[in-house]
Amino acid sequence: MAKRIVVQKYGGSSVADVEKIRHVARRVVATHEQGLSVVVVVSAMGKTTDELLAKAKQISPSPSRRELDMLLSCGERASMALLSMAIHELGHQAISLTGSQSGIITNSRHSGARIIDVRPFRVQDELEDGKIVIVAGFQGVSYKREVTTLGRGGSDTTAVALAGALQAEYCEICSDVDGVYTADPRVVDAATLLKAISHEELLELTSHGAKVLHAESVEFARRTGIALWARATSGEGEGTRIDKPQNVDHEHPITGVTGMRNLVRLRARVTQSMDHMLAVAADASLPVLHLDADHEIADLWFSPTDVPDWSNVRQKLIGQVEIEEDCGAVSLVGDFVGRNAAKLARARSVAAGAGIRLKAMATSPLRATLFCAQDDVDELTRALHRAFREG
Repeated sequence: MAKRIVVQKYGGSSVADVEKIRHVARRVVATHEQGLSVVVVVSAMGKTTDELLAKAKQISPSPSRRELDMLLSCGERASMALLSMAIHELGHQAISLTGSQSGIITNSRHSGARIIDVRPFRVQDELEDGKIVIVAGFQGVSYKREVTTLGRGGSDTTAVALAGALQAEYCEICSDVDGVYTADPRVVDAATLLKAISHEELLELTSHGAKVLHAESVEFARRTGIALWARATSGEGEGTRIDKPQNVDHEHPITGVTGMRNLVRLRARVTQSMDHMLAVAADASLPVLHLDADHEIADLWFSPTDVPDWSNVRQKLIGQVEIEEDCGAVSLVGDFVGRNAAKLARARSVAAGAGIRLKAMATSPLRATLFCAQDDVDELTRALHRAFREG
């Protein structure tokens, strides 16, 4: 009878130094000793990715996306090898594999690729040999045999995609936080831990600023039905289960509040420059957050986080498109909040009461997003959390 498989993912803060790597190794071995086959996905150590990116920017203000992928993929490779060594020191067999060796196949986009297939044959062979398999997160290989990276937080997606392909019993996303909170506890003191949340609500939160999981990983979990947990690497807490809607407690009408910084708004005249704006956005694969257009003006909002050559893209827009940087957004997520006129009116009133000028609003059935200046994000997050979660 084949052993049950579990997948664990450890974020950069969990493997930030040698002692933390040893702690993770002990946690992994403890799981393995329960008679489970274990696949571990790791991020780069601490701030390694930021440091590598900073070095690239010293060489070039707008580095090649391909070469950046080659550079940034080194961080996770260091983590996987060190963790494998630590597990060997505890008397267990382990082997480290890159994203490509693990069968993570992506599209051809550099800096923010999407997984299109998972072929975990090598992983399965190593598990059958009794080894703990350590996989470099955040990276894969395109159908053109190019190294690609999945964007910030992409190790989560690596873990969930592997869990689905391996038909794992569950997947744990382990980090330095206990799970999913009603808001970022570093911003909102009264934020509380959620015991469970639906895939759909968490997808809205993670797509609009919540950093506890990568948005694409939540979508993979929803599609494959994998049991997904967000937990702390240290501690014995249950964490948050990402589950089907009927298993989620909706005691409050609003599940959570999340904020985003470093947004850009592009504004074009529909009759003159909208087609140019969209053509440039498509060519650069800009991750569009929201597009709003009437018969005169079109506004496109996006985050340049996974657009390392933004300065080059910006040059193609200057003169035809109005560019507003240093924008932000705060989103309320909950059952049909975006279809509830009373809640939308109250959100606007809360912003006005806090002295915050809104630039725009956008809704979906489960979300209401208020766009504002970047410097107002934290204050608006706190105000909306007080009004909708603490009242």
